[in-house]
Amino acid sequence: MTITRDDTLALDAADPLAFARARFTIPEGVTYLDGNSLGALPRRTATRVSDTITREWGEGLIRSWNSPAEGGAGWIDQPAKVGGKIARLIGGRADEVIVTDSTSINVFKLAAAALRMRPGRKVIVAEADNFPTDLYMLQGLAQLGGAELRVVPSDGILGALGDDVALLMLIHTHYRSGRVHDMAALTAAAHAAGALACWDLSHSAGAVEVDLGAAQADMALGCGYKFLNGGPGAPAYAYVAARHHGQFEQPLSGWMGHAAPFAFEGDYRAGPGVRRLLSGTPPVIGMAALGAGVATFDGVDMAAAAAKSRALGDLFITLVEQRCPEFGIACPRDGRGAQVSLSHASAYAIMQALIGRGVIGDFRAPDILRFGFPALYVRNIDVWQAVSVLAAVMQSGEWKDAQHQKRRAVT
Repeated sequence: MTITRDDTLALDAADPLAFARARFTIPEGVTYLDGNSLGALPRRTATRVSDTITREWGEGLIRSWNSPAEGGAGWIDQPAKVGGKIARLIGGRADEVIVTDSTSINVFKLAAAALRMRPGRKVIVAEADNFPTDLYMLQGLAQLGGAELRVVPSDGILGALGDDVALLMLIHTHYRSGRVHDMAALTAAAHAAGALACWDLSHSAGAVEVDLGAAQADMALGCGYKFLNGGPGAPAYAYVAARHHGQFEQPLSGWMGHAAPFAFEGDYRAGPGVRRLLSGTPPVIGMAALGAGVATFDGVDMAAAAAKSRALGDLFITLVEQRCPEFGIACPRDGRGAQVSLSHASAYAIMQALIGRGVIGDFRAPDILRFGFPALYVRNIDVWQAVSVLAAVMQSGEWKDAQHQKRRAVT
């Protein structure tokens, strides 16, 4: 059945999440399908960040570290407060999630903690196609000694879980293909082998349904600037299940993770629960922007959001197959996150031509065009528009122009 433009407008008119788009600033004439790399700007972010700078910093000065009850702005509590809001989106308890550092640093901290929790075991199992920063940080940890990184293909994960394995570290939603792992099954397999399981949720949180508690996951982490809309370079977050709070110790024991930072003791004493994951001073301005981004999910049911994202992706695939058959579908049709990946030998140049026409996705080497479908601000008519522009770009051959061939620093 041929899908028409009017069909997509009718779907949007019946969308129960349509209200959320008004929470974002989308430039006129732009079809933004790259929220899987950088979330769109929430309308309240500029006001929130401005207030943090002009009132909390400008007027409150150093007093703003303390709680509002003490005449401050509560900066010292922001890592736990924003972490608690993220917890709702990933199936964790408020006291199991904290905002801290970057995804890369959190990979290192959690993997090192897992090794300490499994004495006598040195192996970390990771998928060969894990997001590169995860592999790089695990390689660095192994170079320090006391750890061995075992990198296997996706169909070799279960076979790699021997009695020498301390940790299984996987990305939940694959960054290139959008494939979603069965978190509960793989976590159970790790536990059966006596290992812990840690999940990178960077392409999952705010996009697909995640229930760390139900899956019995031990640890997790993720970035704040994709589907959580926290802005470029937003602080990341980390999760440790409450059952491990009395055991885990992370190696980057900075003063903010101390049990009493302002006692200025000479020796480190770990703070309670996930607070011990803190290292340096929290980035207050970035934390304010992340808090505004996470607030865009207020009143949003994640099951409904995930279902809408899948439906948008299904619509995109259907329209591409009808109008642009020269592309391969490089993602699962089922078990897919909030993105669709297409393959084409000239993917980079085609994406540049699309961006030139106001349809923004991104490229991943060697031949993948990625399109993200965040449920909060992408509409069915946006999908129709994107495929219409893609068809026009292919029919005109404009992607062959020299201006679209030059590789940019960020793709």
